[in-house]
Amino acid sequence: MTEFWLISAPGEKTCQQTWDKLMLATTRTNNLSTNNKFNIPDLKVGTLDVLVGLSDELTKLDTFVESVVKKVAQYMADVLEDSRDKVQENLLANGVDLVTYISRFQWDMAKYPIKQSLKNISEIISKVTTQIDNDLKARASAYNNLKGNLQNLERKNAGSLLTRSLADIVKKDDFVLDSEYLVTMLVVVPKLVHYAIHVLHIIRLQDIDSGLFSVTLFRKAIDDFKHKARENKFTVREFLYNEEEMKADKEEMTRLSTDKKKQFGPLVRWLKVNFSEAFIAWIHIKALRVFVESVLRYGLPVNFQAMLLQPNKKNMKKLREVLNDLYKHLDSSAAIIDAAMDIPGLNLSQQEYYPYVYYKIDCNLLDFKV
Repeated sequence: MTEFWLISAPGEKTCQQTWDKLMLATTRTNNLSTNNKFNIPDLKVGTLDVLVGLSDELTKLDTFVESVVKKVAQYMADVLEDSRDKVQENLLANGVDLVTYISRFQWDMAKYPIKQSLKNISEIISKVTTQIDNDLKARASAYNNLKGNLQNLERKNAGSLLTRSLADIVKKDDFVLDSEYLVTMLVVVPKLVHYAIHVLHIIRLQDIDSGLFSVTLFRKAIDDFKHKARENKFTVREFLYNEEEMKADKEEMTRLSTDKKKQFGPLVRWLKVNFSEAFIAWIHIKALRVFVESVLRYGLPVNFQAMLLQPNKKNMKKLREVLNDLYKHLDSSAAIIDAAMDIPGLNLSQQEYYPYVYYKIDCNLLDFKV
C-alpha cells in the first residue's frame, strides 16, 4: 500500500499529546495505520491575506509538480523498455525508496531556506520543476526521434517476405546486372506451389508462408511476366540491386543503434537525478500546504502537529471514522459537507474536506504495475 494521508491537528497542551492521542486511536489497539511524525520547520507565516492567496497557488503548484513527477517516472519506464521490472529501484528520492523518504521526511534547508518567505519558497520549487519539465520534453523528443528512426529501419528488416527489406537476404550472385536485354526479378511464391516450380532459382525460405525466388527474363517480357504472376498469386517485389544504397542503409542502422546506446546511460542517469529532485519538491509542496492550511484553520501562534499515516488497506473506512471521531470538535460543519458541494473559498472539487487538515500522497506513479 503506497498511499499516505498527511494530516495535521492543533496542539493540545503540547504537540506530543496530539501525537499520543492519534497513536492510541489508530495503532495501539486496532492497527489501522502506520504513523510517523511529519517534521515541518518554523516557517515564516506572513500576513493572512498572503496565506489565503498562497493556499490557492499551492493547490495549482501541487497538481503541476505531481504531473512532472509522474511524467519523469513514466518516461523512465519507457526508456528502460525490457527492464521495466527494474524501474522501481531507479525511482528514488535522496538515494532511498519513496516510502522511506516520506516516512522520514526532513526539510531541505539548503534547497529551500526557511528564512525566505513562503511565497519565495513556492516560487523556487515552481522554477526548479518547470526547468525539469522543459528539459524532459527536449530530451524525450531527441531520444524518441532516434528510437523511432531505428525502429523504422528494424521494421523494414522484419516481417514477411511480402513487405520486409530484401537487402540482407539477396546476394550479388542472385542477379544478372548491367545487361541490355536481361533483367532479374524477385518473386514471393506461396509455399503451397513451391513443388510446381522447377525453372526458378530459390534464394531463401524466410517465413512459414512463402519463399523468395529470383527470375531472370528478357526486359521486353516484364509486363507479361507480372501479369502471369498476378494470375498465379505470385508477388513480384520491386527491387533494384544497388550495393551503395544497401551499404548506406546498414551503416545508418549501425549509427542509430550506436547513438541510442550512447544516449541511454546518460539519459537514465538524468531521469534518476531529476525524478529525485521533482519528488522532493513535491513533498515539500505538501509540507507547505499543511503549514499554510493549519495556520489558516487553527490560527496563531503556530501550534499544530503534522502526522503522516500509511493506512492499512483493509481498514481505510474505519480509519476515516476514527479520525472523524477524534477531530470532529474542530469543525462541526465538516461532518455535513459533501465533496461535490461548491463552497466559496474551499476547493472541494479536487480535495475532500475534513475537520482536520488532510492531503493524500499517492506513490503509485506509473500506469503499469512494476
